[in-house]
Amino acid sequence: MADFPTEEMAVTHLLVVGDIDRSRDWYRDVLGAEIYREYGGTSVVLSFAGAWLLLVTAGGPTADKPDVSMTAPDDPSTVHHSFTIRVPDCRSAYSTLVARGADFLTPPYDWGAEVRCFFRDPDGHLFEISQAG
Repeated sequence: MADFPTEEMAVTHLLVVGDIDRSRDWYRDVLGAEIYREYGGTSVVLSFAGAWLLLVTAGGPTADKPDVSMTAPDDPSTVHHSFTIRVPDCRSAYSTLVARGADFLTPPYDWGAEVRCFFRDPDGHLFEISQAG
């Protein structure tokens, strides 16, 4: 039996989005992700900070997931998945991302042990930038 996990493995985060072109552009232009591959207007593979992001459009059940439907978030105030990006300088990262078009919930907040703030992608997926205090 093979070992699990192995060094050859990688984890990809899948996000369902409402508009693949809008999301691809946002992740590339605002977040700074690199486009690795695109598939027929329904999915985009991105590389970001050593992680893989797979953006896909909504869809119904398939043969290998017969009772699963994929949908983009319908209420951005309810979070089912989020990303934390640890940065060396939260205020600097905030300024850069705002200049690129990121829409933050608040400016960076200093909690003493960390400085952090949150923003969303065009579909409402929540991102946090965080600096250890």
